Amino acid sequence: MGLKVIITGATGMVGKGVLLECLDHQIINHVLVIGRTPTGLDHPKLKELIHTDFLDFGNVEHELTGYDACYLCMGVSAGGLKEEKYKELTYDFTLILAKTLLAQNPDMICIYVSGEGTDSSEKGRTMWARVKGKTENDLLGLGFKQAFMFRPGAIIPLRGIKSKTKVYQFMYDYFMWLVKFMKLLAPNSVVNTTQIGQAMINATVRGYDEKIIRPKGILELSKS
Repeated sequence: MGLKVIITGATGMVGKGVLLECLDHQIINHVLVIGRTPTGLDHPKLKELIHTDFLDFGNVEHELTGYDACYLCMGVSAGGLKEEKYKELTYDFTLILAKTLLAQNPDMICIYVSGEGTDSSEKGRTMWARVKGKTENDLLGLGFKQAFMFRPGAIIPLRGIKSKTKVYQFMYDYFMWLVKFMKLLAPNSVVNTTQIGQAMINATVRGYDEKIIRPKGILELSKS
């Protein structure tokens, strides 16, 4: 029996990598992308829901039923944002959608992408890490059938994927050699977009013994 999954952030680097792996994987038979802008992809498995108000999903609830998993990959850089705005874009958007999806799909599995350095105590000095930590903690407490928090560190984009964040793409364009050198020195600290997508699918199918999954765990899960 195939899986039906929902993806957010599919126009971003990580989300697009996850989307491409889902479209290619034989166990996934339907993918719904929720986003503000189209992905530009055309595939028989793919359906897109263009939705601009991530604080209210009431008028599209009926389109969100019958799904097995959600892969929450949306995110923004904290650079230049005050905590209140960053919290709205990161925490509020994610939790409102997650609660809506869970109400429509009580047996759903949730996977959220945060990042290395996320602060589970919610009390550290780094603003983005506190907000991500609260997002993780509250997602884990919502009551999903299973919930996994992915914390990739350095990420290598594959399959022609680009980052929407200009400063990140600049780093990839000119300093990818450094990321690859880091992988040589510490193989378990760097993942690529393909591995993140494969790991999410495998976590959905066979589960995992940890709720917070760091690069080493992502690499382990990505293997068939």
